Amino acid sequence: MDIILATIFFLISLPPSFLLLIFLFLAIKTVAGKSINDPDYPPVKGSVFNQLLYLNYLYDYQAEAAKEQPTYRLLALEQSEIYTIDTRNVEHVLKTRFDRYCKGKRNQEIFLDFLGEGIFAVDGVKWRKQRKLASFEFSTRILRDFSCSVFRGDAAKLVGNIYELAVSGQAFDMQVGPLILKTISLEMVA
Repeated sequence: MDIILATIFFLISLPPSFLLLIFLFLAIKTVAGKSINDPDYPPVKGSVFNQLLYLNYLYDYQAEAAKEQPTYRLLALEQSEIYTIDTRNVEHVLKTRFDRYCKGKRNQEIFLDFLGEGIFAVDGVKWRKQRKLASFEFSTRILRDFSCSVFRGDAAKLVGNIYELAVSGQAFDMQVGPLILKTISLEMVA
């Protein structure tokens, strides 16, 4: 009888023990060699396993973490994932030292269908070429001229609509005005 109970207990405890071993292996592999307390690296706010725990409200979790620390790391198996809302860091990565932050083959393959070989999906020579082409389109003068022409057109439509309402004697809600202007501004940028 004792042998049967021991066998049943062993068989029941085997899957949880196996899962625990896998979890410990993944946890050790995630933390090993990641310079957790090194001040040269952003502070660690957890691991990618935290993202699984907070999956239902991941955005809120990451927003709270960013409020506490604008730049932080989540440890992953192969590499750390760095999250930042600091504009200086974003500029450093995307503009100042972009050549130091390559995307790698894996990310290029992931984004190929979505972004093609555009500026956000390539490295090296292709990136420099794309950046040079884009710099002409995003110069201050071109953006300003485009924005002004779009805004003038939308403002003229808005004035026309308000004029028609005034002539017809119809009442309208002025609270809608700021909403319309915000919408126009968002459409203009997009």
